[in-house]
Amino acid sequence: MNPHSEATDTADNDDESNEFEAWTALQTATDHPRANLLADIVGHPQKAPSVKELDYMNPALGEDAIRRHLGVLQDVGVVAELVVAPGDRVRGYPYKFYRLTTSARELFDRNDLFPADAWQRQYARVEKPGDIAELEAMPRPASDPSDD
Repeated sequence: MNPHSEATDTADNDDESNEFEAWTALQTATDHPRANLLADIVGHPQKAPSVKELDYMNPALGEDAIRRHLGVLQDVGVVAELVVAPGDRVRGYPYKFYRLTTSARELFDRNDLFPADAWQRQYARVEKPGDIAELEAMPRPASDPSDD
């Protein structure tokens, strides 16, 4: 069974209608591990971390679990994936980054969830090794408005 389909009863409808469902998004986002990932996305200096950066901030999860949680969040329209074009990729560096969608940010703002200022301060307090600091500084691909 696909773990992404368990997160929502409307997964098939979402694919066809491409509508953002606030209730499903809130239920999905407030799951403890996903909430931690969202807090790190919001707190990230560029608001779009890679899986490697999220793994550093959430070592108990591991990269595979992080990818699964990000997939669930993508399925309900909370997170969008930013992808570096194949010709612009640098070997050894991530080419996928994750950011909140506009719909999710608006929903969270209306419900006082994941306040950016607070999570940015929290994220900045975490000491990071050189490789993670280097990843934080990497440029991110431009957002595609169709991802929202």
